[in-house]
Amino acid sequence: MSDQTERQVDRKLLELLVCPLTKTTLEYDAGAQELISRTAKLAYPIRNGIPIMLPDEARKLED
Repeated sequence: MSDQTERQVDRKLLELLVCPLTKTTLEYDAGAQELISRTAKLAYPIRNGIPIMLPDEARKLED
């Protein structure tokens, strides 16, 4: 499997996902391979095309 194929995330899946803490919608950052929760100020990583929706794994966003 190529890097391009591994990095693609299913658009339908992205539409269904919400922040596990705030239950708000997420923004997809394709370049950084992250799902952004503006409300929680967290960026959830996407690894090998799989969103890691654990707050402990998320990166805190700067203000």
